[in-house]
Amino acid sequence: MIHVFFLLIYTFFFSISNSNDFSDYKTYKKSKINLNIQKISQEKFHYPWAITFLDRDNILVTEKKGNIFKINTSNGNRIQIKHKIPHIEFKHGQGGLLDVYKHSDGYIYFTYSHDFKDKIKIGRLSNYSSTAVARGKLQNNEIVDLETLLIAKPKLDTDKHWGARIVIKDDFLFVGFGERDKGMIAQNPQKHPGSIIRIKTDGTIPTDNPAYLGFEDWLPEIYQIGMRNPQGMAISPKNGEIYFSQHGPMGGDNIGIVKFAGNYGWKDIAWGGKEYSGRRIGTKDFKDIYNKNLITWVPSIAVGNIQFYKGETFYEWKENLIVSATKTKLLARLVFEGPKIIDQEIIIKDDKRIGRIRDFEIDHEGNILVISDSSPSYLWKISRDYSIPSKAEQN
Repeated sequence: MIHVFFLLIYTFFFSISNSNDFSDYKTYKKSKINLNIQKISQEKFHYPWAITFLDRDNILVTEKKGNIFKINTSNGNRIQIKHKIPHIEFKHGQGGLLDVYKHSDGYIYFTYSHDFKDKIKIGRLSNYSSTAVARGKLQNNEIVDLETLLIAKPKLDTDKHWGARIVIKDDFLFVGFGERDKGMIAQNPQKHPGSIIRIKTDGTIPTDNPAYLGFEDWLPEIYQIGMRNPQGMAISPKNGEIYFSQHGPMGGDNIGIVKFAGNYGWKDIAWGGKEYSGRRIGTKDFKDIYNKNLITWVPSIAVGNIQFYKGETFYEWKENLIVSATKTKLLARLVFEGPKIIDQEIIIKDDKRIGRIRDFEIDHEGNILVISDSSPSYLWKISRDYSIPSKAEQN
């Protein structure tokens, strides 16, 4: 009993001493702007994962089970795109066909759970698989000239924590690789899971990656380690830095900045998160030897993709960071002053029409297109409702 008493006292004071490190979305104010939420197409999706714009009026949407659709956002017309991306068969896990990213070089970039077709027996029949990156071109509603740029090593037998979000800056391709629920593998720079990789858009390796500049034991593609499950990437219009979002365990979701040879500490630390059993992870929530996140949520929000706002529809949000989340079914807005987040706001939360938000894109006017992680799911457009004065205007 004495040991239990001192454990409770330690836990109490530890939580008090770290309380300022955490953000609680339940305390965020709600936006006063009136929204118009419109279904763009009546056709259903089944567990869609990502959106990218092809041009002003057309987008691509991926589904985890492997479908790619082209949708005209003006009239809702939808066309299925043919492809031969070797993704694993999606059933009820987290893997499948994942991110899609249209770049100005004419290529479309994909991440997916690569199927090696090697079956193993561990309790049940499983497939070896890895997060992979590929690119191809869209011609006559088909992905052609498909090239595999990188397949993560080692291949593993789990269907969790793929990461897989893409961003491209100056012809450098950054991708977040989840640690596949393998924990401390994220501290091993000789293995891809749990890292952010940086390669050129043609798949070649930059000679200014860490492996060539003092970190000889790192794989040449790896740019940063210590990640759990990064599912958001965005380039800041203010400073050009790349921001990422990632899932913590039970608590500890966070946003940080991609750093050369950076290490965010997973699974030596868990940013305030715990095992799903309730057990503590590590001895401290944060350690000075690791890079520090910009914001960490306890409890979790199940953070997804992030983007810096551009456009005129919600002109008040210019260069604010828009954040999506699945479990909490929300879009939030983070306001920066220099490198610090000084304000937060809920845009939408628990909208029963949309549900668990998986990804979003911002169109040329500044409207927000949203897909949800469910079946059935639809494509939604969030715009400003000019027919009703906003609460801010009324005040």
